[in-house]
Amino acid sequence: MRLLKEGIREDVQRLKELGVNSYRFSIGWSRVIPDGTLKGGINKEGIDFFYNNLINELLNNGIEPFVTILHFDYPLALQQNIGGFLNRSIVKHFKDYSELLFKTYGDRVKYWTTLNEPGLQAMYNYMENLTHYSTEDCATTKVCTEVYTVLHNLLISHATVSKLYKSKFQAVQGGEIGIAITSRSYVPYSSKPEDVDAAQRLTEFRWGWVLEPLFNGDYPKIMRKLVGKRLPEFTKNEKEILKGSTDFIGINYYYSLFVRYEPNKSKIPASDNYDALADQYGCRYVYPEGLYNFLLYINKEYKNPRIYITENGIPSFKIPNPLKDEHRTAYITAHINATKAAINDGVNVRGYFAWAAFDTYDFDNGYSKHMELYHVDFDDSLKRIMTNTAKWYKKYLTHDSVH
Repeated sequence: MRLLKEGIREDVQRLKELGVNSYRFSIGWSRVIPDGTLKGGINKEGIDFFYNNLINELLNNGIEPFVTILHFDYPLALQQNIGGFLNRSIVKHFKDYSELLFKTYGDRVKYWTTLNEPGLQAMYNYMENLTHYSTEDCATTKVCTEVYTVLHNLLISHATVSKLYKSKFQAVQGGEIGIAITSRSYVPYSSKPEDVDAAQRLTEFRWGWVLEPLFNGDYPKIMRKLVGKRLPEFTKNEKEILKGSTDFIGINYYYSLFVRYEPNKSKIPASDNYDALADQYGCRYVYPEGLYNFLLYINKEYKNPRIYITENGIPSFKIPNPLKDEHRTAYITAHINATKAAINDGVNVRGYFAWAAFDTYDFDNGYSKHMELYHVDFDDSLKRIMTNTAKWYKKYLTHDSVH
């Protein structure tokens, strides 16, 4: 415990040295409630020791905690016992878990994100079946049902927890509650009407799938038309609690994609979204304009909501020395400038988080992706080392450089 507490203190000091005024992190549901249910018991060490120490240490150093309640990893027992988010009963367990967090940390945490990238969570688990949870073969049949059920239950979980927070905690604790979404920008491959229409359809199937229910109470009309009965219906009460359930939108933006109309429904189109810079560093198309365009789109479609850039960064797959990451400096600079341009055009962006402060685990690539400001040496007692981008970022945040 002593070593863990010292580790928390040292990492927070690194954040302070960096000059940030907020730190985004997630709480592990299974670390707090191991089997996912209050009946199964609470892990007192997890809830009282680790997260309390982290939150207090951040605040003592002038850093605001920005907390995500669910970032993909819910307790395995819930998947094994009830089928995870395929089962509507998980909504109650998510509400119980969230209420425990509000009661325990809400006096100090003022920024809550219910879900991180719910659309991506549903697609990874039940369309691409990376976790082998799905019983369907979407890749072969092209007809999926479970993915829509899972996202539906995730949205109702979000709305239920948001209603709880707003009715029981917000007035006293004075915080905000929102959701973070995957935010790739979809660019028509050409000016042909069919490519323009395809890009707009994909936009509604990806962004609108999550945002339309939260702002307008139902899925996009094009999804209702094309997905049909496989797309679940919201009850009148569910529509009411969904609308207005988010105080802010978190934007996780990394790259954009070209979209081309494909008349053959059984054919998977080739990916045309790589450029020389992207290929060199193991990422997709580096396109800061995509972030700018996305921010303007959200501003127009959803009447100027409060926005935080909750993730933005580039990996270092293919460079020999991860500390010499000038490509990351250029990437972050360009995307901060795109964000500033959107703000100048009236978009209500309140904050920006580079992804990530420390070397982090990626669900696809483990620890090999290297999307960090502080590099972690896994061969040397987890030693933290400032990358060149971190040194630049420190100067940027402390106004030592012209920007």
